[in-house]
This record gives sequence, C-alpha cells and structure tokens, in this order.
Amino acid sequence: MDDDRRLVYSTDGGWAKRTPLPPNDGVVRVSRERRRASSITVVTGVPTAQLESLGKELKRLCGAGGTVKDGRIEIQGDQRDRIAAHLEGLGMRVKRAGG
Repeated sequence: MDDDRRLVYSTDGGWAKRTPLPPNDGVVRVSRERRRASSITVVTGVPTAQLESLGKELKRLCGAGGTVKDGRIEIQGDQRDRIAAHLEGLGMRVKRAGG
C-alpha cells in the first residue's frame, strides 16, 4: 500500500506521520484540525498575495482569533460552513477537506 504521508517531528508529540500540503491547483480547501482539546479551521490553497488580507477578513467574519503562517490561514473554532460560504461568494472554488 502506497503511503503519501511523511515522517515529521512535532514538539507537541514527537515523531508523527503527516500528509504534505495539497498542490496549488486553484482549489481552496477548508478543513478542521484538532489541537489538544479544541478545534481550528484551516484554509489552504489561497494565493500568496491574498493570504494576509483574507486572513484578517475571515477572522472578522467569524468573530474569532487566528493566524496566517506557512501558507495557511488558521481560525479558532469549527468555522468551516461560514468560511466556505463566504469564499464561494467571493468566486473561489472551495472544497471541504477532511471530516
């Protein structure tokens, strides 16, 4: 069985297998990740020129904190539905990734 994940070291829990970031194919992916006891919404695939401004806009839309780092927008809480609807309204191709 082919496994496209790679072994990386995390200060949170030591060595773990992680899936690399998706390709830059013009699709914005909105997913949820669990960190400790909370959830964050992760947005990937946004053009680099729009990352900072869109991150600020999404934080204001959701009324939550967040950050932009490593080419990803991270918003506190499970905000997938609200963010996906907003991005589709901006004319972006959006895909809900993960579960």
